[in-house]
Amino acid sequence: MKWIRELPLHVMILPAFIIVFIYSYIPMFGLIIAFQNFTPVNGFLGSKYVGLDNFKYILQFPDIYQVLWNTVNIALMKIVGNLIVPVIIALLLNELIRPFHKRTIQTIVYLPNFLSWVIVSGLIIDILSPSEGIVNKALQFVGIQEVFFLGNQTWFPFIMVITDIWKNFGFGTVIFLAALTGIDPTLYESSIVDGANRWKQTIHITLPGIKPVIILMTVLSLGNILNAGFEQIFNLYNPMVYATGDIIDTLVYRLGIVDAQYSPATAVGLFKSVISFIMIAVSYKLADKFANYRIF
Repeated sequence: MKWIRELPLHVMILPAFIIVFIYSYIPMFGLIIAFQNFTPVNGFLGSKYVGLDNFKYILQFPDIYQVLWNTVNIALMKIVGNLIVPVIIALLLNELIRPFHKRTIQTIVYLPNFLSWVIVSGLIIDILSPSEGIVNKALQFVGIQEVFFLGNQTWFPFIMVITDIWKNFGFGTVIFLAALTGIDPTLYESSIVDGANRWKQTIHITLPGIKPVIILMTVLSLGNILNAGFEQIFNLYNPMVYATGDIIDTLVYRLGIVDAQYSPATAVGLFKSVISFIMIAVSYKLADKFANYRIF
């Protein structure tokens, strides 16, 4: 019987299932805080039930819609950038003839992915320092006034996007390089016979060949539309850039941890989780329709 043949596989994933259940599903009981006037003294069962009052309260925040816009704006720019840059780098690496050079560059661009945002943020702060940073030193050298990049509301979102792409594009490059290996080499040989140059081969063979993977990566990234990168922004932002850099996750942190407003913070987090769940469901439906990708 089929279930007997698959039993070893289910036993194999059982430890992972138990861990996920303990650390991910059991804590979901705490979502009840979003519907309570929660106080640690009274606990989950003793705190007063207030219904949707916490959601009404957060919708009255003067900056809540700006925070939502900042989250979507930064997340969308990251999604687009982390799709376009890896495709371009993968195409360029694919043109390298010597395997040693290809593997070396691929390793170099992948290394930042292993660094934590704490380390990367320290590097960014030093590089963009208005007094000692190498960028502002270069600006001063050519006669341009130094810029406090991490304190500038206009520059801050773009710095978040650029640094996120720099850190993560190596991982995407590996995915698209793997997709490139699946293209039939005889297509390139036939195109050479027909007189196609490398550019035409890229346009008419390479890009169509990895099109399903591009579509798949695009639609799956829609589930992260409200994940603009808490670790990155938390380590780099400051009150001067709240207008353009404050996102849902940093708002939840300040409400719940700094201000001890546990119920409103949980309400904001629950709102984000529900929207993210809907977007993930939609993205998998789109992945099934346009890229023939299914989990079940």
